[in-house]
Amino acid sequence: MPRRHFARVVAGGVIGAGLAGPAAVVAKAAPAGGPRKNTLHHVGGDYHCTMGDHWTSKQNFEYHQRFGVRHLTTNLGGAEAGGRAREKGVGEWDLDAMKRWKDACDRGGMIWEAIRMDAGYIYHGPGAERDRRLAAVVGNVAKAAAVGVKVITMHWTLIPIRRNGRTPGRGGSSYHAFKLEDDWKSLPVGTHGVVAAEDYWERITYFLKNVIPVAAQHDVRMAVHPYDPPGLPRGYQGVENWDGAPASVLESLQRYEAIVDSPYNGIQLCLGTCMEGMRDPRKELLPLVRHFAGKGKIYQVHMRNIRGGLGNFQEVYVDEGEANFIEVVRILRDAGFSWSYCPDHMPQHPDDPKGYQGFAHAFGYIQALIHAANAEVPA
Repeated sequence: MPRRHFARVVAGGVIGAGLAGPAAVVAKAAPAGGPRKNTLHHVGGDYHCTMGDHWTSKQNFEYHQRFGVRHLTTNLGGAEAGGRAREKGVGEWDLDAMKRWKDACDRGGMIWEAIRMDAGYIYHGPGAERDRRLAAVVGNVAKAAAVGVKVITMHWTLIPIRRNGRTPGRGGSSYHAFKLEDDWKSLPVGTHGVVAAEDYWERITYFLKNVIPVAAQHDVRMAVHPYDPPGLPRGYQGVENWDGAPASVLESLQRYEAIVDSPYNGIQLCLGTCMEGMRDPRKELLPLVRHFAGKGKIYQVHMRNIRGGLGNFQEVYVDEGEANFIEVVRILRDAGFSWSYCPDHMPQHPDDPKGYQGFAHAFGYIQALIHAANAEVPA
């Protein structure tokens, strides 16, 4: 994006314009007379499990199609962002490459539904470098729209995702785990330095006020993934996380989406991550789902289960753990949810080093949940 044009954006020329957008959509209310079948929600696949040499390879398409998956999410936070991103280091996506990938999806009978963007913007406080990265994001929104992608997700991580152990799982598998360290205050400060909560929220606010109006104009939804895990103590590795203690996961996400209350500002609902920040996931998860489903603010679901909760958990298979996911699917069925449920963070086994077995199991399980939920209600 030309810098002069971006200057107009951050000066407020776009802020507040088109928040509803000419093509804005919200979740459908439950039809009169009770719940009905929802033919729009579906299982999806993403960058956590890719077969072949590229996500658009025939091997990857056919792997997903064998399990009824047609909707894909890719990660454009690394090399796949294209040559200009590598040269400039600001995360600009390569539109020519994106058009080739879209054409490959069309030929292969797949739908490119969503993109995960990199987290480079959040590393910077006010200044020229942050504005350069924000300009790249604004340009990328237009590029996503140009290839028909309707969702961009982001994970605002100033310190890496925290895991510090493994526990044995069923069938000889192993589960990633985290337990809050007794000596967490002695952990080294992260790469991006000390960041106070007010600074973190200032960066988020600046992003949302400048990007969501552009997203509305292009009919592209921006979906935030909670930090993984939520609820870390303030000052953990020098950072007071935006969804850290003392606020709950629900309160943090509510604060986030209220900054710019638009159908284009919502969440990538990672069920496992949300439960990681809850003292009692079995009681706290469903109210969170109902809240955002009712507002039409969920644009993708990461279907991952855990055992445990705040400060002590392990990632398990999708059909075990704290959550009974049929209850989640029922809520989203009735809210008119029309996006993907994607498996996420499968347990590992030496016989399945790339996770193909674990993800295949999850794809089938999610399909069964959708079918079961729809079978309970009339057409």
